[in-house]
Amino acid sequence: MTTDVSTVVAHLGEDFLAQVFGRTYRHFPGEPGRFGGLLDWDDLNGLLTHHRLEPPRLRLAVDGEALPQHAYSVPVTTRRNTVWHRLKPAELHRHLAAGATLVLDAIDELHPGVGHLARGLERHLRTGIQVNAYASWTPQEGFGVHWDDHDVLVLQLDGAKRWRIHGPTRQAPLHRDTDVPEAPPGEPLVDMVLNAGDMLYLPRGWWHAVAASEGVHSLHLTCGMQTTTGADLLQWLSEDLRREATVRSDLPRFGTAQERADFMRSLGGLVMKEFDDGMLLDRFLAMRDATERARLVPSLPFIEGVPPDPALAVRLVTVRARLHTDTEGNAVLTAGREEWTFAPQAAPLLALLVDGGRHRLDTLAQAAGLRLGQVAQLVSELVDGEVAAVGRAG
Repeated sequence: MTTDVSTVVAHLGEDFLAQVFGRTYRHFPGEPGRFGGLLDWDDLNGLLTHHRLEPPRLRLAVDGEALPQHAYSVPVTTRRNTVWHRLKPAELHRHLAAGATLVLDAIDELHPGVGHLARGLERHLRTGIQVNAYASWTPQEGFGVHWDDHDVLVLQLDGAKRWRIHGPTRQAPLHRDTDVPEAPPGEPLVDMVLNAGDMLYLPRGWWHAVAASEGVHSLHLTCGMQTTTGADLLQWLSEDLRREATVRSDLPRFGTAQERADFMRSLGGLVMKEFDDGMLLDRFLAMRDATERARLVPSLPFIEGVPPDPALAVRLVTVRARLHTDTEGNAVLTAGREEWTFAPQAAPLLALLVDGGRHRLDTLAQAAGLRLGQVAQLVSELVDGEVAAVGRAG
């Protein structure tokens, strides 16, 4: 069983997007069983048991510093002279009891239920999501008072966690920035406890400190949201404008004053023309969706194309694919940095895939009025392009 993504997304509706998102924090109280089946301690133990996880993917943190790997693991040399680090459970337990926080990055790539949650948030918020897991047992702060360069949505899975939240000291700070935010003065604006079933949204740049100070262990997920800023738009525009000779031309370093002025006027005119285009932002956001990183999902055992098996199911492994019709009526799909052009008859089939979910090949064939072999060939192209995956319908 996995948590229905709708139980999370329901709190992130139009009011949230218009009034809270990117502006202020929001606490969403819940019930202890709200995230039942999403991730529990047995799941975490299983991941630590069955995966060889190395820093920084797996780490123990105290006061913002990572403990050395050898403090809780031992190197193992294989007969082929490769080295990996095996966790020592007793040492792991000892450091956690002494105040360390266990961090497992990108757990959405390791756990199907958390991956399903991440995809649902990506579809709703139209941005990339990475989910990290945090487990702690003591009032010791794993990271001290700090800020993140991305918005986060926190899901408290078990136990309780105390959050001391300060306001931002620099508007919309970035990882690559011209200045760093000053430390927050005085007491926090908010001192709250997240209990199992609670959620918390925190915009980037908001200082905070977190500790399991309520006498119980804590397990929570933090869903980090990829930023899309004016700096990203300007960087893309500078690349897009390389189509113009003026942008490709050398700067008039040794030109006359008039030549230098003419060049700057011409360059500025090109930029202003783009900004006067009311569709510039839409073009940029469409590009961001089309170049979204696809999630890793192989399609074994079908290594030489998808067979025309009606029971096979297919889904896109990118959730922000774009589908449109070109001037000749063809269906054009953009996803994972690639573009495919198909005959108009394929549009209903592609629309189903873009809308999400897994669909059987015979369902897709019926929707498009195509033969099963034709659908299998189309899906094979998408699998080869690493934007779709197939498997047995379950």
